[in-house]
Amino acid sequence: MAAIATIFVCFTSSSSSPFLTRFASRFHFAAFPLRSPARKLMSQTLARATLGLTHPSNIETPKICFTAKDVDVTEWKGDILAVGVTEKDLARDEKSRFENVILSKIDSKLGGILAEVSSEEDFSGKVGQSTIIRITGHGSKRVSLIGLGQSPSTPAPFKGLGEAVVAAAKSYQASSVAVVLASSEGLSAPSKLSTAYAIASGAVLGLFEDNRYKSEAKKPTLQSVDIIGLGTGPELEKKLKYAGDVSSGIIFGRELVNSPANVLTPGVLAEEAANIASTYSDVFTAKILNAEQCAELKMGSYLGVAAASANPPHFIHLCYKPPSGPVNVKLALVGKGLTFDSGGYNIKTGPGCSIELMKYDMGGSAAVLGTAKALGQIKPSGVEVHFIVAACENMISGTGMRPGDVVTASNGKTIEVNNTDAEGRLTLADALVYACNQGVEKIIDLATLTGACVVALGPSIAGVFTPSDELAKEIFEASDVSGEKLWRLPLEESYWESMKSGVADMVNTGGRQGGAIIAALFLKQFVDEKVQWMHIDMAGPVWNDKKRSATGFGIATLVEWVLKNGLNAH
Repeated sequence: MAAIATIFVCFTSSSSSPFLTRFASRFHFAAFPLRSPARKLMSQTLARATLGLTHPSNIETPKICFTAKDVDVTEWKGDILAVGVTEKDLARDEKSRFENVILSKIDSKLGGILAEVSSEEDFSGKVGQSTIIRITGHGSKRVSLIGLGQSPSTPAPFKGLGEAVVAAAKSYQASSVAVVLASSEGLSAPSKLSTAYAIASGAVLGLFEDNRYKSEAKKPTLQSVDIIGLGTGPELEKKLKYAGDVSSGIIFGRELVNSPANVLTPGVLAEEAANIASTYSDVFTAKILNAEQCAELKMGSYLGVAAASANPPHFIHLCYKPPSGPVNVKLALVGKGLTFDSGGYNIKTGPGCSIELMKYDMGGSAAVLGTAKALGQIKPSGVEVHFIVAACENMISGTGMRPGDVVTASNGKTIEVNNTDAEGRLTLADALVYACNQGVEKIIDLATLTGACVVALGPSIAGVFTPSDELAKEIFEASDVSGEKLWRLPLEESYWESMKSGVADMVNTGGRQGGAIIAALFLKQFVDEKVQWMHIDMAGPVWNDKKRSATGFGIATLVEWVLKNGLNAH
């Protein structure tokens, strides 16, 4: 009897974490302190008015059933049999027949049509290539070949395989598909697990479409994905569940970034964070600070940015503690949480300013909260994690921060604001001080911080800055598993010379050259030297211009990093 392992992987839309729901009474939000009751009332009215009549729709939650099987691929019955092939797998003999065992077996069953079609369509197995044929009288209705490139050494081609399978299912209204690799015999057991994880992740994320703000949405038909030839059993089940947990965090992060600023205000972002804590109350606690409480903590840098907006700031602090066992290491994840960035009085203008996309300026906080959601489901042991977001808007008004103003951060350092559009680092300054005060050993902050980093590394790679080689090694090992692209850039101390102020300890931005490095050096001023710290500038990969949608970047890497820290701490 064929061995079969089944696991359900469900990903949820906003229906499981509704925006604009009434907040639990134990969390208190206060409006930004104003000079009179009338003005305070006006501010609250304006804040509510920005929501308009726009609300996300409750989308029915799609669900994929993943089943791991060891069966004869030619006997599989369903809509689409998808075969992942490398360029080497397509080698032919002197009679133009496939030498690969799996391809030869399938093609023999089909009377040679697979070899014929792949030749006619010049299918060579390169990444991004695919071909599909309709067949009759066999178990599957269609057979598809999907290119994996030469010899895949990263998760990306296998995630691409999962995405391509889902794309085919959408095109042909398929409800059941199977995925098999033409060459899986030589894979080690760990490689088979990681490959299955990548395929499942790609399929779940490929099926997801954020249709909450569309008046009509097409319901996906895909219900089941059979993964053939990568083994069965508890370890594979665990890996597939892990893929589902991480993917649900990524989807949550995408939903946050995709939501427009008139819906996702700082208060609603805080509500979403608190919802994570209430959903996973066995491992999470939440603390949400209002402006008055932040003022008591002397967060002048953060509150300076928030001062212009009618939507009051909310400082978010979630804390994860394992359900059992000791805590051996304490970590902090800090995310930039600008739910909209107009640039302030240095307003974003001109080509390339992308002011219409500045809802994604809270991409760092989405990565942090998406990680929190995933960890709430995984529940790792041995590690305590603090998730910190200084949420606010950077707007323009008579109460707003002006170019030339001096603000004082919570560690006592003073900053001359020479550019109100370099606001993210001002909010992160107080968030980093707060994180250090939690007694953590390692901090990673994530931010859509500089256009300079996009110029340097393009749209697909995030910049990494850290004085710690050990921490760099850890995060790059995690990114090798996740497939997310990172590149380490230098913290060139001599560049700090350009950040000197005549009236304060520092200015908040230097010249055009080395802008991403200078921004990282600014953040370094607010981190305790005893704490290992890393800054990730994710301004490029947070958004996919082609799909006009958020990517959920950073979450898969952070989850892997936290889990490894928990394991290595024992």
